[in-house]
Amino acid sequence: MNQWMDIVFLTILIGVGATMAMDLWRFLLQKTLKVNSLDLGLLGRWVGHCFRGKFFHERIIDTERIPGELILGWFSHYMIGIFFASLLPIFWGDVWLENPSLKEPLVLGLMTILAPWFLMQPAMGIGIAASKTPKPYQVRIRNIAIHTVYGFGLYGSALLAQVFLR
Repeated sequence: MNQWMDIVFLTILIGVGATMAMDLWRFLLQKTLKVNSLDLGLLGRWVGHCFRGKFFHERIIDTERIPGELILGWFSHYMIGIFFASLLPIFWGDVWLENPSLKEPLVLGLMTILAPWFLMQPAMGIGIAASKTPKPYQVRIRNIAIHTVYGFGLYGSALLAQVFLR
């Protein structure tokens, strides 16, 4: 694989697939254990306010709503997933896309936790690594779990893409 467009297309497929794995995990947790996770409407609200120049909030839940924030949140969620998937060929080369192994996407999946812990959660008013939430360790464990699922989703999506695109 040496065509730039092939790499971009494959990276988009892998990012979408891995993000879908996260969504399936969130759905299963919500339906079986009644565990709620990030409200993608709040992600959209934060992103919408970022476009208006406001990055930090006391509490994002109390911040003025943005028209279409749920759609913006879903779109942003998938764009973030695709962005992080693009780090696979950047860090490990397009060789990884041709012959995926599990270690790299798991490492990347766990590295992606830095974004919510040190950027999104503080900016949304819940502190570094959810430190201002009532049960920060529960949030952190859920964060680690879902980012691990993302890593497995990267690997699984890469394998599926190879099967269907060969």
